[in-house]
Amino acid sequence: MLRFPDGFLWGAATAAYQVEGATKADGRGESIWDVYSHIPGKIENGDTGDIACDHYNRMESDVDLMAELGLQGYRFSIGWTRIFPDGKGPVNPKGIGFYRRLVERLLARGITPAVTLNHWDLPATLSWTDRDTAYRFAEYAATMFDALPEVPLWITHNEPWCIAMLGYLRGVHAPGVKGDLASAVRVSHHLMLSHHLSMQAPHRGQLGITLSLSPTYPERPGDEAAARLSDGYTNRWFLEAVLNGRYPEDMVTHYQSLGADVTQWLRPGDLSGGKPDFLGVNYYHRRVIRSTPGSDLGWFVVDRSPGVPTTDFGWEIVPWGLTALLLRLKADYGDLPIYITENGAVFNDQISPDGQVHDPGRVAFLREHVKAAHKAIEGGANLKGYFMWSLMDNFEWAFGYSKRFGIVYVDYPTQRRIPKDSARFWQQVILRNGVE
Repeated sequence: MLRFPDGFLWGAATAAYQVEGATKADGRGESIWDVYSHIPGKIENGDTGDIACDHYNRMESDVDLMAELGLQGYRFSIGWTRIFPDGKGPVNPKGIGFYRRLVERLLARGITPAVTLNHWDLPATLSWTDRDTAYRFAEYAATMFDALPEVPLWITHNEPWCIAMLGYLRGVHAPGVKGDLASAVRVSHHLMLSHHLSMQAPHRGQLGITLSLSPTYPERPGDEAAARLSDGYTNRWFLEAVLNGRYPEDMVTHYQSLGADVTQWLRPGDLSGGKPDFLGVNYYHRRVIRSTPGSDLGWFVVDRSPGVPTTDFGWEIVPWGLTALLLRLKADYGDLPIYITENGAVFNDQISPDGQVHDPGRVAFLREHVKAAHKAIEGGANLKGYFMWSLMDNFEWAFGYSKRFGIVYVDYPTQRRIPKDSARFWQQVILRNGVE
């Protein structure tokens, strides 16, 4: 048995727009994902988050299910537009009330709430290209810190790389801008500014940020320089801004050569909020890089390598990459506490004739990644907890409801919840504080 340290926190995660539904209930305002998901052709099958998992109306029973599964922690996000329907102005008390009830119910069931303030659903009245949005976010953060003082773990942003680069360069996430590297870099800075501003707001719990991080490797000899830049693009740009209050010089120079100069928007003190109390890490797969001169950034991501298994999302299954990532963070940034805030896999789950959902692929995926996390702890990583993604099947952004990440199956027409085999596996991991 591989046992984890005493006090290790085991949980699962969701995000507001992916599970809540009730997008017009109780004064909620419109977010950029409400707008984007209703644009024809943007989301697979024309799906939207209008109903999602109806968690807004089923919160009490969903928390009871979490308790039944033995979760020690639940990472969820707050819908900004439930609190400030227009992004600023008067607070919506019904929005505050929903999250207060959720936190109270979690605590009553012995489940630690870990709250993300921004999981991509920016109010539609705002834009991350505007510096002022960073200050509006800091006001929103301060409002929530004051409204929910019992929360022990706060996360400012989820995956700022996705917000900036998938939303403004690749155009596959809201707001759907394609090919605008200058705006993407500008957005990344405003996200970092808003994080540092929020760090300075009074708060009782621990405050961190979640980054999507991938260990990055060259495909062939000669691809090392491209791999180094790709690592800067996805990893070091945000790690350095969050943990060292600066941007990596090689990436500043590289972006300048491509017409995106962060110094146009960087002002003295923008990144001076100090180090977070912890770092949230979302890990799904590694990145293998091929140098491609003349491409928009100078490299190409090799999605699949020969002989490497993949999930039904097409992502490589590389558990040892999690060990490598966590030990790299230890080596480069010291003993900062780390939580795995997302790690999971898509498989094409079906309800079996026995009425259950058997997902051996996900069970194997989780088992191997838990073992990889344990190996990182043995190597000195200061890992404090592990929130798998996700608690339940949900609206998977541009893929709509076609991809299932959950350890709980959601039958969308009836909203029935069916714990999968992976849910029972996760329950046993938590009970044992470890894995065979």
